Amino acid sequence: MIGRLNSSFFQTASAAGTWAVELFWRAGSLSLLLVQTVGGLFLRPWRVQAVFYELWKVGVQSWFIVSVCSLFIGMVLAFQSAYQMQKLSAEIYIAGLVALSVVREIGPVITALIVAGRVGSAIAAELGTMKVTEQIDALITLAADPVRYLVVPRFIALIIALPLLTLWADAIGIFGGFLIGTLKLGILPSLYWKMTTLPLVFKDLFSGLLKAFMFGIIICIVSCFEGFRTQGGAEGVGRATTVAVVSSFLLIIAADCLITALLYFVWR
Repeated sequence: MIGRLNSSFFQTASAAGTWAVELFWRAGSLSLLLVQTVGGLFLRPWRVQAVFYELWKVGVQSWFIVSVCSLFIGMVLAFQSAYQMQKLSAEIYIAGLVALSVVREIGPVITALIVAGRVGSAIAAELGTMKVTEQIDALITLAADPVRYLVVPRFIALIIALPLLTLWADAIGIFGGFLIGTLKLGILPSLYWKMTTLPLVFKDLFSGLLKAFMFGIIICIVSCFEGFRTQGGAEGVGRATTVAVVSSFLLIIAADCLITALLYFVWR
């Protein structure tokens, strides 16, 4: 009995140790890739055409789905707020509640999750396919830096496009709340816009854009990292894509919590 308990304990400890080593190795590898990518930003020549191509894929091609999701989320927020506010006869505060929720949290987070699912998965799949077909090895053989050639253009595109998409998502989300507030709840349009802009301050907009900037870094580095370490042919590409999306989602939520805590509870 004691022998079985000891064996079970050692197996659990071994599994926990393996998981901890894997976690620290992954964190170190992601940090190293980030440092190499930032360093590549200052090296010439810059691949301007590749950056614009990635901006098209990240920004323009994600515009429609971000718009639709943001519109309906703004409408849902207005409906849910009205359910409680009508009990208090405080429907006028729905505008400010929707605006703050969208600008601080919903806009940047939903936009990042959409881009991670759509663009992050594509990046991981593209680089993973290049890895298993030895195209990345061919770049190294030709004395081309894979990080500078493949990661830097995507990095620049994501840190530019994601804040812009977030601003658009904020506007569309607030507009969705405006539609419900004016057409369904009977709030005057002028009064709704006044109550929307009144509680908003620069710190709210700054926090949303800062989150979007950090989310862009997370999506790029995680997706490229998983693509670079792909093994096992087509099955490995699918596995790398799944891990990239799931890891990006987890890190986006964790980063959102950390930034919110720092901006609104620590650095007052």
